[in-house]
Amino acid sequence: MAFTTADIRKGLCMKHDGKLHIVLEFQHVKPGKGPAFVRTKLKCLENGKIIDFTFSSGHNIEPVRIENREYQYLYPEGEGFVFMNTETFEQVNISEFLVEGKEFMREGEIVNVLFNADDETPLSCELKPHLVFEIASAEDAVKGNTATNATKKATIETGAEINVPLFIKQGDFVKIDTRTGEYLERVSADKVKR
Repeated sequence: MAFTTADIRKGLCMKHDGKLHIVLEFQHVKPGKGPAFVRTKLKCLENGKIIDFTFSSGHNIEPVRIENREYQYLYPEGEGFVFMNTETFEQVNISEFLVEGKEFMREGEIVNVLFNADDETPLSCELKPHLVFEIASAEDAVKGNTATNATKKATIETGAEINVPLFIKQGDFVKIDTRTGEYLERVSADKVKR
């Protein structure tokens, strides 16, 4: 079955310019004059670069079958990380640049690994979007600094540095968006699963 630009959707993995890309955004455009086209934002799974590309309407595309599997982070090794399949216990080493949010990874963390189903190569690795961390250290709030949404630097248990509100102190637990590193909320210690 031939795939065309009409089949483009968010999350579709395809070969483009000889490399694997995943569609992050797309928009079908039908201008008043001229032929229709599809504007896309593509992420190259080989180097992580994001590009904008416009396909003419009816352009043939080559989709790639992908599978999403849960793996558990074990330890760093060389220029990558070792993960274990939670069902088969098979281990895989994934290159550092394929791992998103690596600064938030803790030993035992469950991640989603995207595989090319045809040749079983890992394409990307993502943490859960929101995780809870303990604050390892935090700057003191500056007296008189009461501006709206004022923040200070804090270091979480993994060593990553984030911006937090002035009331956050060492030992507090905070929920973080692992995609952006953004502070979301303080979490009560009795609600933290360890």
